[in-house]
Formats: sequence, C-alpha cells, structure tokens
Amino acid sequence: MTAQRHYITTTIPYVNARPHLGFALEIVQADTLARHHRHRGGQVRLLSGTDDNSLKNVLAAEAEGIDVQALVDRNAEAFAALRGPLALSLDDFIRTSSDPRHRIGVERLWRRCAAAGDLYRKEYEGLYCVGCEQFYTEAELVDGQCAEHGTEPELVTEENWFFRLSRHADRLHDLIAGGALRIEPAARRNEVLALIEGGLRDFSVSRSHSRARGWGIPVPDDPSQVVYVWWDALGNYVTSLGYGTDDPLYEQWWVTSERRIHLVGKGVVRFHAVYWPAILLSAGLPLPTDILVHDYLTVDGRKISKSGGTTVDPVALADAYGTDAVRWWLLREVPRVGDADFTADRLVARADADFAGGLGNLVHRVVTMVHRYRSGAVPPLGTDRFAVATLLDVCEQAPARIDAALADFDFRGAADAVWSIVEEANRCIDATRPWELARAERQGNASAAERLDAVLAALVKACRVLADELRPFIPDAARRIAEQVTPAEGSLAPANPLFPRINAGWVGR
Repeated sequence: MTAQRHYITTTIPYVNARPHLGFALEIVQADTLARHHRHRGGQVRLLSGTDDNSLKNVLAAEAEGIDVQALVDRNAEAFAALRGPLALSLDDFIRTSSDPRHRIGVERLWRRCAAAGDLYRKEYEGLYCVGCEQFYTEAELVDGQCAEHGTEPELVTEENWFFRLSRHADRLHDLIAGGALRIEPAARRNEVLALIEGGLRDFSVSRSHSRARGWGIPVPDDPSQVVYVWWDALGNYVTSLGYGTDDPLYEQWWVTSERRIHLVGKGVVRFHAVYWPAILLSAGLPLPTDILVHDYLTVDGRKISKSGGTTVDPVALADAYGTDAVRWWLLREVPRVGDADFTADRLVARADADFAGGLGNLVHRVVTMVHRYRSGAVPPLGTDRFAVATLLDVCEQAPARIDAALADFDFRGAADAVWSIVEEANRCIDATRPWELARAERQGNASAAERLDAVLAALVKACRVLADELRPFIPDAARRIAEQVTPAEGSLAPANPLFPRINAGWVGR
C-alpha cells in the first residue's frame, strides 16, 4: 500500500515586524504534525512562508523611513531563520514578493475565476481595517472598533474588483456540514456554518494602485489595481507547488494528496474556511481537506501581536532555555480550545518538572540501575512479566493514543499520552523496588534475579518507546534519550544528566 500523503501548511504571516511566539505556536504545531506523519511512514510536505505584499508592510517601512523591499527582506529572513531555534523540518518556504513561482500562480488563479464569471468591477465604500486587511460593516465592529485589533477602521471609497462569494455559499455550506471540508475544533466549524447561513456578501479582491503605494501583484490586464493581499496570500498554498506551470508538485501534493491540511489562528478562519475554498470552487480546483484552528497565546490576558505591541521573541526564548523547552511548553501547555497565557516562569516550571524532574530523572535512574545491577548490559525481557505488565501495556497503547489525539488536532492530549509512559515507569519502579530485588538476588534468590531482569528490561523498553514517540515533539531531546538507552558493543553508555534544571530569570519580553 502506498503511504498516505499529507500536505501541511501554516499561514504566512505579515512581515511588518519580527516573528513572535504566537506564530511559533502554529509553526511548531505544524512541524510536530509533519514529523509525526513521517514517523508513521507517511509522505509529507511541510510549507511555511511570508506574506510580503501587505499594506501593513508598506506602512511599517514608511514608519521606519526605509525602502519597503528592504524591510520585507529583513523581516522575512527572520521568519525563515526560525528553522534552527525551533527545530523545524520545513520542506519549502515561500516569499510572496520575490518567489518567481508565486506571481505566475496568482495570475492563473485570477484568470480562472474571471473565466468562471466570478469577478466584476464596481465602486465601493466601506470601513477598512489595515491590521486585518479587511472591510467591515458597522455591525461587525465593537464600539466602532475592529474586535481583533481594537482600532477604528478608516473609511475607504474606490472602485475595485469583486469576487462573487455569494454564488458559492450553498456548495460551501454543504461541503463543511458534510465533513468533506473538515474544520476543527467543532466550535469553529459551527462558527463558519453560522457565518454562511447568515448570508455571504461578495468581497473586494483588489485595491487601487495608489492606495497600495504600488506594492503588490498587479491585477491581470488592469495595472490600475493591485491584487488584494488575502487573495494573493491564500494562493501560496498552490503557487508554492508550481500551480500555473507544468511543475508535477502541484498534481502530487494538491490534486492527489489524501490530506491537504491548513493550520490557522482563530482570527483568520473566515479567510481560510470561506474565502479560500470559494476561490478554489470558482477556479475548479480541489479544496483543502482539513482546516485546523488554534486559539491565541496571550501575555497578561492580551493577545500576543506584532501590531498590538504585545510580543515575546521565540528566538530569545530558545537561546535562553533551549529549543526543547520552548517546543514542549507550546505542545504540552496550550489547550485544544481556549487561549493560553504565557510567562517565562511557566515555561521554566514546565521544563524543570517534566524534563529535569520527570523524563531526565527516569532515564538516569534506569540507566544507572542497568549499570549497577547488570554491568550496563540490558537483560532480555523474558516471559515473567512480574509487576511490569501494566507498563508494557501502556507502552503498547501509547502510539494509538498519540495518533488519535493528533488526528483530533489535540497536541496537549498527544503530549499527555506520551507522558503516561513516564508516569507508569515511575510507578513501576516504586512498586517493584529493583534495589530490593538486587539484594535478594545477592542472597541467592533465583526468582528475584528473574524478576529484576524483567523490571530492568521493561524500564529500558519504556525509555526506548519514549525516545521514539517524542521524536515529533522534542526531536533533539528524543535523540539524546535514544543514545542513552541504545547499547554500544553490548552495553549502555554510563548515565549522563540529560536535562539540567533551568535557572529562571529571563527578562527578554
């Protein structure tokens, strides 16, 4: 059987500023999902990138007094450089302002929708939030302000191209309600269905060349207009595969992949679950299969945001505490539903409890006992399961539990499933008391010797399963654990501390 293919993407963030921890959450989730499916034998392509063609980027450059391209290049490089500090296994990274694949694909997508009769031009007046790059009605505002950014939209009057979103409402509703386009969690799916049922309005898909400051992709055959940044940005999911050219990647990863998975934040659900599928329907292209929505990270209850001035630098965190600590906090602490408040103290507490006090302590104890009682040689498991039956069962059941949690877009649940092995292994040590079995063995008790073999073998097996199942979550730590419990020339290497306790005190926010 051919391995199932998973095409996994993140949103592509604006580059008006450097990356923050909120985007790190999404890209670490995507990376973990990609690593997990590769680990299970699947074929995976993982994509991220940057949204360069935004008015926000233009305004940020003006505020700094520098060229737009210079600002975009500088900040886009900071996003691309997250590979190292966050241990990302990206297969591709696209930049919408400079990647030659992108403009060709955007133009092709535009022409397909135009040929379908879904693009028309009209004069329009509306309230525009630059932060969202979106028009709003008065009813959608909260006390006259954008609910997402807390700013008052500007009144814009101009002639733009519009997309016939309303034409695709019924079909879109049926696909989402029937599960062909899966949106998780369910509350987000219901939110999208309610939005569609409330009536979809056609939306503007271009901006005047003058208001866009000439920055962006010109509308095909109409240089007075620039393609709307969201139309431009959403296209990256197919343009990065060579859509609009003869690149076979498009057929392989978009047309015939079993799963086409978008990871997105709750603030951009409308664009990914309504606008983007409707554009694809108009163009006659396959839709994504899954839209997985995460909530926000906050600091003191405020959303982490570049434009909001509430930000945490993920690179500084990784430098201070290590990549594994950052990844583990994002995966183990952030709930499937609901915002999560970040502090450096919480990250330190989680790393010290789980790494130094839990995982590291377990591996060190097990390897030390194998050296003390069996001169470093791991005994065979044998048939006497003594008091290790539960531990072996937990090890056997953990992979399926992890699979189920990640299929449900529940990273905390998956991390908890891994952690059940640590908890049961520690219970096993407390219950079997290997040091007492060793004492009885020295006194000539053959049964105690057999039981000690069984306990040590089961504990080493548990550590090996941990190393294996942790690979998608904390790849470097998983590698170091595997090295500790993999024999070289018949024996384990002496135990070395894997996770020193972190000294709190970072002030890099």
